[in-house]
Amino acid sequence: MTTDAGSVAIRARGLTRRFGKLVAVDHVDLEVPAKRVYGFLGPNGSGKSTTIRMLCGLLTPTDGEIEVLGLKIPAQADELRPHIGYMTQKFSLFEDLSVRENLEFLAAIQGVPKAKTKGRIDELIGQYHFGDRQQQLAGSMSGGQKQRLALACAVIHEPELLFLDEPTSAVDPESRRDFWEKLFELADNGTTLLVSTHLMDEAERCHRLAILDRGALVADGTPRELTAELDGRTFIVDTADPRAAQRALVELPGVLGVAQVGNTLRVLVAEDIGDVTQRLDQALATAGPKADVVPAPPSLEDVFVAATRKGDAHGERTA
Repeated sequence: MTTDAGSVAIRARGLTRRFGKLVAVDHVDLEVPAKRVYGFLGPNGSGKSTTIRMLCGLLTPTDGEIEVLGLKIPAQADELRPHIGYMTQKFSLFEDLSVRENLEFLAAIQGVPKAKTKGRIDELIGQYHFGDRQQQLAGSMSGGQKQRLALACAVIHEPELLFLDEPTSAVDPESRRDFWEKLFELADNGTTLLVSTHLMDEAERCHRLAILDRGALVADGTPRELTAELDGRTFIVDTADPRAAQRALVELPGVLGVAQVGNTLRVLVAEDIGDVTQRLDQALATAGPKADVVPAPPSLEDVFVAATRKGDAHGERTA
């Protein structure tokens, strides 16, 4: 089973999952390009984990069609399993086994031929920097080291497709950078990666990403494509009294988000707000604080706010 560069590793149409009256995933259409890092961005409860579980055959959809690596899911889930890896945010390996023993156990579980097991484990110990720690118990390692070990175990059988469900939510920034370097190495070597996250800096690293909100797909594209769609809708407000300025702007019709960043405010407006700068200036002048309003380049956080607050014309929540 192989996927060519430029092809689609995952295709879903009308993907839906209901739990009683709750619609956890709502008619999602999705295409994940092969040999790329594809991000799932969304708040907790947005349907990311449920979608991943359906895509890898662990959960049956209520409705819709799924094709993964050319296989129909869930009908061909057993055929798919040897070709995928799965890693969750919670460290799920054996803490009372050493690094090497965990790798040996996962190699056996994943059906790595015995003749190849030692060489494959030696390769991963070198790649993931466990040369001086291979006899260390997994439970005694730091969070970042545990995540590296979990990733090494997830790819021990060299899967074509790797699912990662918020894999770095509990590790420090330096460990996260190192972890993402490993993900790009995997993509460079031909692995397709689907990574769910709620962290903006991680989403920015993806080749392409989808934003889920309350079970629906609300945005899909490269980070550059998504931010370009907000050109002309983001502003910086420089003022000596940012809290007063925020109160003046947050209820202004058409304002989707007002976020304080240090001594400035970052403002996101709706597409149809009209003469934006003039309306912001008038609201600030009426409220009292002296302020300068200047355009700013949009960020991925702005994309997230815009995608998840469509229809919230009054900006009742702050970004």
